[in-house]
Amino acid sequence: MVETKIEPRLKKHYDNIVRKSLLEKFNYKNNMQVPRIDKIVINMGIGEAVLDSKKPGRAAEDLALIAGQKAIVTHARNSVAGFKVRESMPIGAKVTLRRDRMYEFLDRLVTIALPRVRDFRGLNPKSFDGRGNFAMGLKEHIVFPEVNYDKVDQIWGMDIIVCTTAATDNEARELLRGFNFPFRA
Repeated sequence: MVETKIEPRLKKHYDNIVRKSLLEKFNYKNNMQVPRIDKIVINMGIGEAVLDSKKPGRAAEDLALIAGQKAIVTHARNSVAGFKVRESMPIGAKVTLRRDRMYEFLDRLVTIALPRVRDFRGLNPKSFDGRGNFAMGLKEHIVFPEVNYDKVDQIWGMDIIVCTTAATDNEARELLRGFNFPFRA
């Protein structure tokens, strides 16, 4: 029996629609010059990890449910006495998504999670770093349907960074608009 792999919906959308529109808009000479999404990094910083060292592990479990890939627990690089943080103490969780899992997560983020955010008025179109990477934050990780609200003991925020191969912020903004990112006007 031959197993056939289903290509993610947004990957097909990029290949068929977004790439062609960017090629026309920015007059690239080569198909390989067209910007694409390289990776998505999701990070949860757990401030309460100082009091309870099990919290980063639980956050990593929730993050693994959301991303569909195992998350790693991040550790402090150095000690900060003001925050009662010691070197190599677990303080958060992160996951890096590439290829098909990245497109699947992006699809769930734009179509399911962002519309469920309370008082959502759109993403800030200025949240680019100057090199074509977009960063956003969510206050509640429970907007994702994979997380069972009844089993969550605490609600955490998360940072989502979308890394692109775009040279400028305008190119990256148009790329993400092609993926239906809801930027505010």
